[in-house]
Amino acid sequence: MEREEAGHAGLDAAYAERYEAQPGDYLALLKPRVMSLVVFTGLVGMVLAPGSLHPTLAITALLCIAIGAGASGAINMWYDADIDAVMSRTSGRPIPQGRITPGQALGFGTVLAIGSVVLMGLAINWVAAAILALTIGFYVFVYTMWLKRRTPQNIVIGGAAGAFPPMIGWAAVTGSLDVLPLLLFAIIFMWTPPHFWALALYRSDDYARAGVPMLPVVAGDRETRRQILIYSLLLVPLSLAPWALGLAGPLYGGMAAVLGAGFLLLAWRIWRSRDERPAKHMFAYSILYLFLLFALLLAERGLGWGA
Repeated sequence: MEREEAGHAGLDAAYAERYEAQPGDYLALLKPRVMSLVVFTGLVGMVLAPGSLHPTLAITALLCIAIGAGASGAINMWYDADIDAVMSRTSGRPIPQGRITPGQALGFGTVLAIGSVVLMGLAINWVAAAILALTIGFYVFVYTMWLKRRTPQNIVIGGAAGAFPPMIGWAAVTGSLDVLPLLLFAIIFMWTPPHFWALALYRSDDYARAGVPMLPVVAGDRETRRQILIYSLLLVPLSLAPWALGLAGPLYGGMAAVLGAGFLLLAWRIWRSRDERPAKHMFAYSILYLFLLFALLLAERGLGWGA
């Protein structure tokens, strides 16, 4: 911790008066691509929940989810400024590029985090606000500050942070939780390791240079490929659970099976190949896979199918 704080202080001094931050720099701190998937899964949880919110309140709830996700990203960039600077994938971020100081990022993220939780509580309900606060806290303190630099299981445990949004959306409408949002949480939770380990396979040199103990760095490529296959074999049956339990309709069930077959095929190719191309394909496909699963649930709700 002392090393990171010293590094942040040095970066603040080096960046002072060098550059006046622009709105686009603050937007980049929010990790908008990650935020978009978070907001979408939160929207699905909201739409699937029994009952409804006034459109203004629904938009407010989604805004709180978006702001909370962005706040987590900004605080993550503050804490990880030192390793972002040495990784090619992240070296173009605002702090390593000197466009924003670490202190600015921390202040920005902290204000947004507190604001999003308070607004969710006052405007929507405190159950949704509590889950949002848990999400932010888990990503910042458990994943970013505790797990990421200490264990190759960082993605497995830390992945819970990205799995909470459907629960937040559901709770925003109902003030409670049920089986379906918990299943959606479980699907995202199980999806996260193969998704990120596929990226880590072809970015392992980057992580090694930054000293981040991702699974390929610590256990090697072969073990990572094996773990991707194992988690994929667990994910696909789990993705069918909403249909099997009568919480989703035949459109979801059939397409989830087809999409799952594609996921398993790519996982098998990763296991059998020593080339990085299957890992790149898996990373890209996994994003589409999750998006389509949740889009199918939305489509069925629009058609009046499912629970």
